[in-house]
Amino acid sequence: MGAFSYHAAGMAVTVLLMLPLLRTAVAGSPPFSCAPGATTTQGYAFCDSRLPVEQRAADLVARLTLAEKVSQLGDEAAGVPRLGVPPYKWWSEGLHGLSFWGHGMHFDGAVRAITSFPQVLLTAASFDEKLWYRIGQAIGTEARALYNIGQAEGLTIWSPNVNIYRDPRWGRGQETPGEDPATASKYAVAFVRGLQGPSPTTLQTSACCKHASAYDLEEWNGAIRYNYDARVTAQDMEDTFNPPFRSCVEEGMASCVMCAYTSINGVPACASSDMLTKTFKGDWGLNGYVSSDCDAVALMHDAQRYRATPEDTVAAALTAGLDLNCGNYTQVHGMAAVQQGKMSEQDVDRALRNLFAVRMRLGHFDGDPRGSALYGGLGAGDVCSPAHRALSLEAATSGIVLLKNDAATLPLDRSAVGSAAVIGHNSDDPAALYGNYFGPPCEYTTPLRGFQGYVENVQFLAGCDSAACDVAATGQAVALAGSADYVVMFMGLSQRQEQEGIDRMSLLLPGKQQSLITAVASAAKRPVILVLLTGGPVDVSFAKSNPKIGAILWAGYPGQAGGLAIAKVLFGEHNPSGRLPVTWYPEEFTKVPMTDMRMRADPASGYPGRTYRFYQGSTVYKFGDGLSYSKFSRQLVTRNRAPNTNLLAGLTATPAADGGASYVVEEIGADGCEQLKFPAVVEVQNHGPMDGKHSVLMFLRWANATSGRPVSQLVGFRAQHLKAGEKARLRFDVSPCEHFSWAREDGKKVIGAGSHFLRVDKDEYEIRFEP
Repeated sequence: MGAFSYHAAGMAVTVLLMLPLLRTAVAGSPPFSCAPGATTTQGYAFCDSRLPVEQRAADLVARLTLAEKVSQLGDEAAGVPRLGVPPYKWWSEGLHGLSFWGHGMHFDGAVRAITSFPQVLLTAASFDEKLWYRIGQAIGTEARALYNIGQAEGLTIWSPNVNIYRDPRWGRGQETPGEDPATASKYAVAFVRGLQGPSPTTLQTSACCKHASAYDLEEWNGAIRYNYDARVTAQDMEDTFNPPFRSCVEEGMASCVMCAYTSINGVPACASSDMLTKTFKGDWGLNGYVSSDCDAVALMHDAQRYRATPEDTVAAALTAGLDLNCGNYTQVHGMAAVQQGKMSEQDVDRALRNLFAVRMRLGHFDGDPRGSALYGGLGAGDVCSPAHRALSLEAATSGIVLLKNDAATLPLDRSAVGSAAVIGHNSDDPAALYGNYFGPPCEYTTPLRGFQGYVENVQFLAGCDSAACDVAATGQAVALAGSADYVVMFMGLSQRQEQEGIDRMSLLLPGKQQSLITAVASAAKRPVILVLLTGGPVDVSFAKSNPKIGAILWAGYPGQAGGLAIAKVLFGEHNPSGRLPVTWYPEEFTKVPMTDMRMRADPASGYPGRTYRFYQGSTVYKFGDGLSYSKFSRQLVTRNRAPNTNLLAGLTATPAADGGASYVVEEIGADGCEQLKFPAVVEVQNHGPMDGKHSVLMFLRWANATSGRPVSQLVGFRAQHLKAGEKARLRFDVSPCEHFSWAREDGKKVIGAGSHFLRVDKDEYEIRFEP
């Protein structure tokens, strides 16, 4: 969210200290309307659950006065007592667990804690759609349970964040599924389906995909998200920034999309009728509502100067297709906007019909929700359940990425570790587990506590005063390292370097961290183990090349079970399977302006491009990197099921600037695209020595990256658990219209004539489309 964000690191410690002081209360009653026999609503069509929600919503809106209508346009909607309509709070968060952020959820009653899952980027590293779905499902269950016991005033969850992690310095990249549009799209669909539940007509909660679109800057070199105008080509919009939002709506059936603060090519996102009405509601068929980010409508006037008056600004947003404003700007100025003729009452009615239809799909106008067959039985016992705690641990272990493991430094043999030194500011700091947008965890295990569960003789030193590491106890750390059999360092970042409102200026570890790590490694008896707790990527080239650093793990912000998950990986109780969902760039990448939105490289000007799909430069680690304690082999085994390229015979190939040609996907048509689909099968084998989960990533590459083609792009991924020695065949359903296409400069998706290469590791399969 936006204007109401907090400093998460300090808040985490404060909240954890407060938990025992929160009052214990008995379960309350949820807010609802249309109780059987209620005199205020008896006989009203909006209470008749047999009618379509659109008809019910229209009936309710028709009964409201203009003042009552305007009172519904902000995230804290007023009640309408004369019609038995209770107040409603639209803003709740569920990014990786229910959150303190927002107004709709409360943790001061019978339930005082919720399950805290890993921050999203680490969960994305599992490349496991089923896991993503189960996490969304668990968060939705806990939200509905809180509502049923009277600790929630809304069930509209403004998650997930599916913006593309375009620049490694972005403070909110940690909240996203990473840099790849295909991965972000798959995550969006899985998480939204889990959060909303199996029925599109009876929602468990309402999911909201944010922040549309091309939003990935907080504050850099004078550019601030509140008034930043992102200059984005139609080409990049079509094949990079928009795909996750499109998937959210079309496949995930999300009931909300949130528009961002930023302007796109001169038009504020929340005032773009082309985006809100034509694209979201028209082309994609959004069945739900569009919300602004918090105070985005006010900022359109106060910071962006898009319209001359508040009334003009409110009218510009609502007539463009906005339904709800996070904040009260539309409630304050909406009446005057109608009275002055800036917008009509019908514009307000349209927005309210969308809003009330979602509330009706949530069951808020069907009487007491505790009587619902689907969700009425959920209560306090469904929050922080054993299953949800186990899922949080599974998510953390599945996401942890092993980046370096020289000479089999890991796993450790606990019986052989006589003594150990644990060094690092992130070793015993609960705030390092959560990232941002967190809530009060059921329980938590720091990395130090997790490690102590395996080794009795452990000495601990923070080493740095904080993640900023302005002061380092290097001498003490060196002495401690030299006295221990093994050394593990828990280093990295915190929310004071990266979060909402804060972008990084450097990709290096802050302050004296690098010199501390190097000194400790030089003094240690054995190669040290470096565990990085960060949201975004860091340039650790020094550690990668240092033979005294034997292993490097990236653990993200791993949630309440993070310390235990890391320990399980270190001691071989879990075989690491995570793979990086972002490119780790060298420090020199910071010379590239964050405000340059171009995805594609421009060699003539020295611009290197962005993300693995277009970047033409050196890397510290690549997208998809990740090691295992076992050796896995992968091979394409189905080579006789090529697409029926004869389907393109009747189409005219359009010449390209590089001398090639391409077919416009739109002209192939839905039926043609369906007939072009074909299966590809990969045989994967675990050669041992350990059982383990493994993610197979299939890419497509072209002979060259001219005419706007990516260097390569992800076709799909599959996660499979294999015992040592076991084989499995994994099927990938390949759609050339989706997986072989890219966007031309005009935004049209095309498939190039000529060779396309499906690739798994170094194994390739060529497919040709002849012009």
